[in-house]
Amino acid sequence: MSLVAIDHVQLAMPPGGEDAARRFYGDVLGLPETPKPEHLARRGGCWFEDGGLKIHLGVEADFRPARKAHPGLLVSDLPALKAKLSNGGFALKDDEPLEGYDRIYVDDPFGNRIELLEPLSGEEGA
Repeated sequence: MSLVAIDHVQLAMPPGGEDAARRFYGDVLGLPETPKPEHLARRGGCWFEDGGLKIHLGVEADFRPARKAHPGLLVSDLPALKAKLSNGGFALKDDEPLEGYDRIYVDDPFGNRIELLEPLSGEEGA
C-alpha cells in the first residue's frame, strides 16, 4: 500500500456561488469546467479540471473560507496572470520569498486562499 498522488483539491464555497466560481476558476485562471456526475451535481458546486490539475468546489451551508490552508498552483507566465487577476478586480498579496520561485497569493471570490507559483528561470523548483 502506498499513496501515489493527489487526485483533486476540494474547496468549499457558499450556496449559489457557481457563477462567481466560473468567473474566477474558468475565465480568469483558465481552467475548463468539467460536468459533475449527475448524482453529485444536485448538491451544487462545480468542478474545474485540466489534465492532472483538478479543483472541485463544493457547497457548504455554513461556509467559512480557508484563509491559511490553500492549494499551491504551479503556473507559467506569472506576470501575465497577475495582470489578468488585477484587471479582474482580484487583490494580490505578496509573502516572504520562497527560494526558486516567484509567487503570489490571491483569494478566490469566496475568500479561499490560493497560492500561485512559477519556478524562477533556470530553476527546477521543489
